[in-house]
Amino acid sequence: MKFVADEGVDAPIVEMLRSMEHDVLYIAELDTGAGDEKILAFANLENRILLTRDKDFGELVFRLKKVHSGIVLERLYELETDSKVKIVQEVVDKYGEELYGSFTVIQPGKVRIRKLM
Repeated sequence: MKFVADEGVDAPIVEMLRSMEHDVLYIAELDTGAGDEKILAFANLENRILLTRDKDFGELVFRLKKVHSGIVLERLYELETDSKVKIVQEVVDKYGEELYGSFTVIQPGKVRIRKLM
């Protein structure tokens, strides 16, 4: 699978996805400080799922009706990094291709997937 990880995503999550042989571009390595619309456009251009901790992408998608290839909003702030890595890995393993074209929210003990038309 192909991902763009926003710069707020913990580096160990990016490393885990790469170790699983996913193609992951990490904004922190490419264009620190890039705006949300630029990141979303980049993800769309390359048909990549955007992995982020930034709730502003929900506003872009739901209120402003921006097109996206898939967004995974990781809301695991209070957890240790190892726990975050494990949860994200489980979600990617379990839902895989279903993440494309969906707005997915990951919270401790809960995953919500909303397929947008």
